[in-house]
Amino acid sequence: MSKKAKVLIVDDDALNRIVLEQTLSDEHQIYLVDSGEAALAFLATTQVDLIILDIVMPGIDGYEVLVKLKENSQTHSIPIIFISANQSHDDEAKGLELGAMDYITKPFCASIVRVRVRNQLLIKQKNDLLERLASIDGLTELPNRRYLDENLTREWRKCKRSDTTLSVLLIDIDYFKRYNDNYGHRAGDDCLTKVAQCMAAQCERGSDFIARYGGEEFAAVLPAVSKDQAIVFAEKLRNAVNKLAISHQASLHANHITISIGVASTADTAIASAEQLLEHADLALYAAKQAGRNQVMAH
Repeated sequence: MSKKAKVLIVDDDALNRIVLEQTLSDEHQIYLVDSGEAALAFLATTQVDLIILDIVMPGIDGYEVLVKLKENSQTHSIPIIFISANQSHDDEAKGLELGAMDYITKPFCASIVRVRVRNQLLIKQKNDLLERLASIDGLTELPNRRYLDENLTREWRKCKRSDTTLSVLLIDIDYFKRYNDNYGHRAGDDCLTKVAQCMAAQCERGSDFIARYGGEEFAAVLPAVSKDQAIVFAEKLRNAVNKLAISHQASLHANHITISIGVASTADTAIASAEQLLEHADLALYAAKQAGRNQVMAH
């Protein structure tokens, strides 16, 4: 692992927590809690790479904690290793059926604990890499349509829970087909990549992202941003692309690459879903094109 992985140990026995911490702290960053309730509260605010979870605890036991974690989209992919003093294969089978990745029995053998934790973290690292690759557009290296759809839905739900505004931009490179016809598809790919990276560089907040929507279209998702603020950001994108000054002699209105942008926001009470938010942004984009392109319009 290139950096220390974060491991949460959940056990009501203080001695067990000490032993596991001493066993793993040289290689990993360790967090300790003494109950299932404390584990759930901790994970609501902190991300970890692996959980070592005792089965038998007062209050919420390990099985119930595991079920709750698997039901939560924010925690369902965290690998969990069960620990128990019970040697019963039935307990082990139940844990694995519920979604645990491994099972360690007490008393602990330090070398086995270290190897099993290391193995599960390596598996997670590979799975995370595959997941990232599946969510990246191969040409522009921006998030792809799959990532956009999944995360827009998530941000929609979050804004509804927190009663905040979510804004979306749809962005189109003006007369891009004419660019491809005039300069060739390899130049077209280079143009797409330059525009994509230029726009991504304008995102200063970690919560904002720009994804490839399809072809020469892109989408920006801006959580907790008002419509007016989204318009300002859209103008920032438009100006940044203009400053690239990518020659486009086949354009019908400029001698360089430009973009048109449509803006929509949940501040519009007529919007009832994430899909409708995109539809409104698409209508605004159409209006921007009809008005002459190289401009921002809000629905």
